[in-house]
Amino acid sequence: MTDSNSPAAVSPEAGELAPVLVIIPTYNERDNLESIVSRVHQHNPQVHVLVADDNSPDGTGEIADKLAAADERVKVMHRAGKQGLGAAYIAGFQWGMDHGYQVLIEMDADGSHRPEDLPSLLRALEQQRADLVIGSRYVKGGEIQNWPKSREILSKGGNTYIHLIMGLRVRDVTAGYRVFRRSTLEAIGLDSVRSAGYCFQTDLTRRVNNAGLKIVEVPITFVERERGQSKMSRSIVVESLWRATSWGVQDRFAQLTGKNKQR
Repeated sequence: MTDSNSPAAVSPEAGELAPVLVIIPTYNERDNLESIVSRVHQHNPQVHVLVADDNSPDGTGEIADKLAAADERVKVMHRAGKQGLGAAYIAGFQWGMDHGYQVLIEMDADGSHRPEDLPSLLRALEQQRADLVIGSRYVKGGEIQNWPKSREILSKGGNTYIHLIMGLRVRDVTAGYRVFRRSTLEAIGLDSVRSAGYCFQTDLTRRVNNAGLKIVEVPITFVERERGQSKMSRSIVVESLWRATSWGVQDRFAQLTGKNKQR
């Protein structure tokens, strides 16, 4: 893993929020990585990027190393193998906090999370004093491009179910474009997070909500990947809904008994 000293304070339209780290997990994203890192810095020149690569067999890790060698704003974490999205983000969060970053951002490598939208998410974190900002597809102004209608119906239906079963006042619970304060991550018990797949996003939303912290949703344009293969599958959707049901039952029981523990 490439390393460096703690970052100097930077200000990507975020004032006191700097320094900022964008965490990009990768597995077989060689066709997308260089473009997404370039776009991040085109629209947010002061932020740093951590590529967390799960030993991609297509050589994504080597491309990340070349980017890091050419630009001190790019860092690389080489992981032993594919261990799930949640595990990659947790490792990235911990690396970022160990290196002094105060704002930590989740972003996909495939371009579905547009770097052009990041300044508005950072502004919301500061101006609305949010603890977590979610780039939302399902609030007013949010948009999805290039999804088949069946995929959109599945996503909206899943979010509606999670919203109802868990009692969360969040429209896009499963969104993966997120901005966290360091203090938020420290408050929600990352060491006890066991979710590794796409239900990881639901898990962290629940934890932030149960901790009484402020969640703000900002509309984004979500663009389906043009290159590479989506890692979404029916089994991932089923696991996410099953876990949401389990968490919802736990939280309702905790409310009735006066015990609100995160698990």
